[in-house]
Amino acid sequence: MRVPLSWLREYVDLPAEATGREVADLLVRAGLEVEAVHGSGVGLIGPLVVGHVLEIEELTGFKKAIRFCQVQVGPALEDTRGIICGAQNFGTGDKVVVALPGAVLPGEFKITARSTYGHVSDGMICSARELGLGDDHSGIIVLPDECEVGADAIELLGIRDEVLDIAVTPDRGYCLSMRGIAREAAIAYGVSLRDPALLDTPAPTSTGYPVRLGDPLGCDLFVARAVRGIDPLSPSPLWMQRRIQLAGMRPISLIVDITNYVMLEIGQPLHAYAADKLTGPITVRRAQPGEILETLDGSHRKLDLEDLVIADASGPIGLAGVMGGAATEVQPTTTDVLIEGAHFDPVAIARAARRHKLPSEASRRFERGVDPNAAAAAVQRTVDLLVLLGQGEADTALTIESTRPAQPMPIAIDAELPGRVAGLEYTRETVVGRLQEIGCAVEGRDDLLITPPSWRPDLTDPNDLAEEVIRLEGYDRVPSAMPTVPPGRGLTVKQRARRRVGRSLADAGYVEVLCYPFVGQKDFDQLGLDADDPRRTTLRLLNPISDEQPELRTTLLPGLLATLRRNIGRGFPDAALFETGLVFRPRPGAPAPPRLPTDSRPSDAQLAALAAALPDQPERAAVVLAGQREPDGWWGPGRPAGWADAIEAARTVAKACGVELEIAQHQHAPWHPGRCAKLTVDGRLVGHAGELHPKVLTAMGLPPRVCAMELDLGALMPEQDVPVQGPAVSTFPVATQDVALVVDKAVPAAEVHTALENGAGALLESLRLFDVYEGERIGEGKKSLAFSLRFRAADRTLTVEEATAARDSAVALAAERTGAVLRGA
Repeated sequence: MRVPLSWLREYVDLPAEATGREVADLLVRAGLEVEAVHGSGVGLIGPLVVGHVLEIEELTGFKKAIRFCQVQVGPALEDTRGIICGAQNFGTGDKVVVALPGAVLPGEFKITARSTYGHVSDGMICSARELGLGDDHSGIIVLPDECEVGADAIELLGIRDEVLDIAVTPDRGYCLSMRGIAREAAIAYGVSLRDPALLDTPAPTSTGYPVRLGDPLGCDLFVARAVRGIDPLSPSPLWMQRRIQLAGMRPISLIVDITNYVMLEIGQPLHAYAADKLTGPITVRRAQPGEILETLDGSHRKLDLEDLVIADASGPIGLAGVMGGAATEVQPTTTDVLIEGAHFDPVAIARAARRHKLPSEASRRFERGVDPNAAAAAVQRTVDLLVLLGQGEADTALTIESTRPAQPMPIAIDAELPGRVAGLEYTRETVVGRLQEIGCAVEGRDDLLITPPSWRPDLTDPNDLAEEVIRLEGYDRVPSAMPTVPPGRGLTVKQRARRRVGRSLADAGYVEVLCYPFVGQKDFDQLGLDADDPRRTTLRLLNPISDEQPELRTTLLPGLLATLRRNIGRGFPDAALFETGLVFRPRPGAPAPPRLPTDSRPSDAQLAALAAALPDQPERAAVVLAGQREPDGWWGPGRPAGWADAIEAARTVAKACGVELEIAQHQHAPWHPGRCAKLTVDGRLVGHAGELHPKVLTAMGLPPRVCAMELDLGALMPEQDVPVQGPAVSTFPVATQDVALVVDKAVPAAEVHTALENGAGALLESLRLFDVYEGERIGEGKKSLAFSLRFRAADRTLTVEEATAARDSAVALAAERTGAVLRGA
């Protein structure tokens, strides 16, 4: 909300010397978010006067139309100056804005008398953009005839002003108006408020324009009154145009400007219908199947059954609280209008605006809640301005259709509650006074009965009222005191394990990312998941941020792969990313979550019902890799990331959790069927790793050979700390034996590795696969696995015979389990 300081002074007696920054500081202290204070007319120096065009000479022989104008800039005819101007939107007799020599326009543009086009131009006739009043540069400013020649145009146009730019939070909808900001300023300065909504409004009549509330929950109040005989040529006065501009809107026409002006002033969105285009009674209802509405922006919108619409006999003529329809739009020739002021359900308006991607100034206010008691006053204010400025005649008939209760429900509050919440002592008089300042009606002595004002729909419980007292007394008075807590025991076992996992992956060269937990079925299609894959069973959000991703993730891969694609697209082809986080797996047959109370602690039964309704939320860890795992350099070529790196990342996570992974070949989407490994612990599946399927990479716009790993981190978490054991250090030398075994291609190297490890006995210190060979020399369908075995004893130097015997024992067990044969044997 942009608040011109000059406009604010109309409702509040601010100190004459108060600057915009001082007012902003007080409003910030009262809890408002003033983002900036803008100066209007900064850098503008006079003389800037009202000029009267006496004569125009059209100059020829130039590439564009040029005019030499004789302009009177003072009370006497002697104050006439010749000025060159290229604009064509004014004529003889018009009043214009003239910058005389010595003036400085915004942008440090100095005005001097100069020779141009064969004449001396003794000044400049100004457009709105040249004065910093807007972006319109199509023509110069033409002033009303009643403006006095030679008058100070700076004061006349209200060029110099300060504008407060206030970010209004969703609970402060009343601050989207001069009335609401003025109330806060009046409280801050301790002065009275001149409420623009305190107007005498006539009683409703039975002869007003017929209106029917077809959906009382969507619209519980509708005020309508007609004004006829408006002069379509009447312009909006300069002061109104200027205020609308400073408030961040664009002047359009008298009728539209007045409705926008009153909305900014009182906070009630209004709409003007061309009365001659209305057919039959107005009905407020929900949209019907197949209805289409052309809105004022020219778009044809297919209406949803939940949309609240304004309709007449011809069908929908407006999307209620969002935007009017083109069929009843006010035209430049319109003379008769029907003014609407209504109160709509905030939720219905917010959903309609988001559904149609049509945010508007009206919907912004309705979705935060407007003052229903101000609707009649806003309509009356609009009618008065149309009669005053447009020479219209107001109908005596007034329509007010309402299903609202006469009085809002009061709230009971202990007078000591604000003090207990803030940790301060507030007297009863302070609490009552502050609540009355915001418009509450207060009854009672110690146990107060508070009736909130109609413009504060956010005040619904005692804590809301306590917050208002604390806010107005000053948040800066609330003491900062740290609570006394018993000494803790540090991080839990799982917290320590979680941190070890993150550090281990970071040490291995991975970069941690945090992705949004939202997915859509399109993401699962790209991953190539079957229709019955359990990962497609998701939890859908009621109000998603994006319609394309309305569900909670069941796997970490979609977010990680999208992040990888974004990094590759921005010039980082060599990437290794990881994320640890929760996924959400709905429970079959889970009950609906209960509605918990807000004024007391939920009962154990309610908490149990809530826990039963929540989805399973296992914690998972995942990595993705692309490009070079080891870079090129003077030392030689680099190494591309491969499936083995993904498996090694899984081993890194498992080691940080103190468990040993078992690796076996597997087929599982979205991995390549021949380059996918299943990860198990004690026979229990905990994840998968390998190279992603080429079709998946094509669908997601990723380069070939991207690898990924995902495992159930919660299943690896230790129940108690794993003691850190240092390696045994022997002073005796190591004995190394290499062995090459030939096995079938289908035999996993991990099985051979396990068999050698089990068969080598206690003397084996380490075992490493260092070569894999496939070729004609070992036969078709075979592969050779070369292992390096290191033997060492803690108490002696091993003999060759002992090392050879341990190696032979390992080979024998490998031959028994996997059919391995010593190469060359």
